[in-house]
Amino acid sequence: MRLRPETRAVHSAATDPSSGAIVPPIVLSTTFEYETTGLEQDPDQLIYTRWQNPNRAALESTMAALEGGAVAHAISSGSAAMLTIFQALRPGDHIVSSDDMYFGIRVQLNEFFAPWGLHTTYVNMSDLDAVRAAMRPETRLVILESPTNPMIRLADIAAIADIAQEFDATLLVDNTVATPVAQNPIQLGADIVVISLTKYIAGHHDVLGGVVIFAEDGELAQRVMRLVRIGGGVLSPMNCWLAARGLQSLSQRVRAHSESALEVACFLAEHPKIEQVLYPHHPSHPQYELALRQMALGSGLMSILVKGGRGSALELVNRLQLFTNATSFGGTHSLIEHRESIEEGSSTPANLLRVSIGLEHPADLIADLQQALA
Repeated sequence: MRLRPETRAVHSAATDPSSGAIVPPIVLSTTFEYETTGLEQDPDQLIYTRWQNPNRAALESTMAALEGGAVAHAISSGSAAMLTIFQALRPGDHIVSSDDMYFGIRVQLNEFFAPWGLHTTYVNMSDLDAVRAAMRPETRLVILESPTNPMIRLADIAAIADIAQEFDATLLVDNTVATPVAQNPIQLGADIVVISLTKYIAGHHDVLGGVVIFAEDGELAQRVMRLVRIGGGVLSPMNCWLAARGLQSLSQRVRAHSESALEVACFLAEHPKIEQVLYPHHPSHPQYELALRQMALGSGLMSILVKGGRGSALELVNRLQLFTNATSFGGTHSLIEHRESIEEGSSTPANLLRVSIGLEHPADLIADLQQALA
């Protein structure tokens, strides 16, 4: 039977055969009894928890299925997932990357991997001519976020996939903001999807984790698996269990986040003290048509530009009562953050606030924004 994503997520783990429990146990054992045959070991055989663990195996297989990939590897964080992919490349390789991406990944490329011999060209991924012009014979990886964090820019994934394929390069898409509920990069031609499990997948502000999903279990996927298992940057059994639990309600949560976010975006777009609202499914977004074509839902993340500059933006944050001034996004609580204040070498506008819409009633969130803007 071919299951839809919502059903697959709920039934991601089989009933525990030893007890009949429909909720799988957390397997904390670091080592497992196994049979010595003298033959080469099955790569997924339970031997040592750095190598594989039942909770990690269940999460990885479900994430691969939801994203339409062949194999997935759960890693200690989203940033560590990207770090591992870069480690799997070779000195002298070239990367074409979005010039609007999570600042921590730019730090990795410029500070850690440039001295090691990886070369990166940053381009505006919404400009296909610029993407093509940046490609070289030695380009091995193209990286994009769509939507980006925090500027909420979109990239035409299918068009960039064609360019990457033309140059025999691998396309990696960070799908953290959209999640597989709203967007399927592999179906659009991506080779790798990376997601921070910390955000919408786990969904409750209590898990740190990342996952890499490969469209094909090829050489690069095998190198990443080797780095994870030998290097030990695996996701813990407890965090795997929590992320898998979050997956069961992911579809319903992302729909609720998206519906509330659109209501809030519509309110803010009409407010005289807001210069601009950046939300993919609001008609004012400059890439609205692409968003409708590429994203089934708008997700719960937006950014707003506040009139009056940096001071007015900070003042708004400090007047809010329901929105928590905190980093991250994708959880139950609505968060707001002045991104320029925490990004190293930030080029983010000084009057930009990143807003993560949680699971509160949207009318209450709008009322809180009204009083803070009054």
